[in-house]
Amino acid sequence: MKTGIANQKIDKIIALVEKEGVLAEGLIQELTELRELALKEVDPLLAKVTRLTFEYLKEKEAYDVQALWEEDEEGGEFPLEIEDKENLLNLLNLMLKSDHKINREEIKDYRTALKEELY
Repeated sequence: MKTGIANQKIDKIIALVEKEGVLAEGLIQELTELRELALKEVDPLLAKVTRLTFEYLKEKEAYDVQALWEEDEEGGEFPLEIEDKENLLNLLNLMLKSDHKINREEIKDYRTALKEELY
């Protein structure tokens, strides 16, 4: 994200998830506030992935989104096994440096996976 306030919010959410996990009390509220900051920054990708993330957490009470894939030598892709907590932390860390091209591509992968799971 672009502003210091938004990045501070992400750091706060990261600390909350590291301490209490994906079902931390107040996590949905924190993500809702982060979405508002993304809207103010006029970053539709981050606003969307943040909204989808808190909707997913509300509905599934987990964060087992399959957005990370590994490629083998023959070009075949297979999903990476990752715990819910680490999965959400990965997304949040990508959002901290969302101006990086590769990070934005991975955030798009999360957005796509979340949309497929929710809708």
